[in-house]
Amino acid sequence: MINVSNLSVRLSGKTVVQDVRFTAKAGALTAICGPNGSGKTTIMKAISGEIAYQGSVRLNASEIGSLQAWQLAEMRGVLPQASAISFPFTVREIVRMGLTSGRNNHPEQADRIAAEALSSVDLAGFEGRFYQELSGGEQQRVQLARVLCQISEPVVDGRPCWLLLDEPVSSLDISHQLTIMTFARQFCRRGGGVIAVMHDLNLTALFADQMVLLKSGRLQAAGAVGDVLTDRHLQDVFGCALRVNRVPIDGIPFVLAHSALTD
Repeated sequence: MINVSNLSVRLSGKTVVQDVRFTAKAGALTAICGPNGSGKTTIMKAISGEIAYQGSVRLNASEIGSLQAWQLAEMRGVLPQASAISFPFTVREIVRMGLTSGRNNHPEQADRIAAEALSSVDLAGFEGRFYQELSGGEQQRVQLARVLCQISEPVVDGRPCWLLLDEPVSSLDISHQLTIMTFARQFCRRGGGVIAVMHDLNLTALFADQMVLLKSGRLQAAGAVGDVLTDRHLQDVFGCALRVNRVPIDGIPFVLAHSALTD
């Protein structure tokens, strides 16, 4: 599991995340939600080991601050909110950047992992295209395929591996949103863990097992999606009238903003 306890982060002399705590379990998809500027990406950077923090972040029982970069790379893959590529790399070259040196020593295995990663994000056949020629959504999926090359199996040597995804579907059409979220859920069902920053509350309700809700760098609620996704919590966090409804067939909650409309 990933256990976050009393997590605080200061950037440029200002506390932007304060006393956040939650647990993300292997086998479950945990969504981090909240308004713009609520600290979602900052928390993801702290969890991934990218920035300094106060408090505790334990990854598979080890404090991430005590782990070497190569140890972190073996246990978790990170999809950032945005990635800038300055040189004219092909899709194949970008994706293979996620491969470890050990896998690169076996060309056939490396090719298979890269091909499976591209297929998982619906980009089979794009290997020879230049990254800069792709649409924003296609580039986002290439970056996710790179992460899947790094973490190609949900469980290694009996330990769960993790995908840390910052807005993984923000640039995607609805079909590819469903493709990526379905893959993430299947990764969890196979024993891995996923933490994803999400803005779409309906996709969160459909795919997530656990939800962490933030406001102004503080934790407002955490737990099962049905317990966190309530009218009161959403109004407190987003500051507008939202209504959580349920489809009678399967009881999956959905959010409808019609109550925010005025004549």
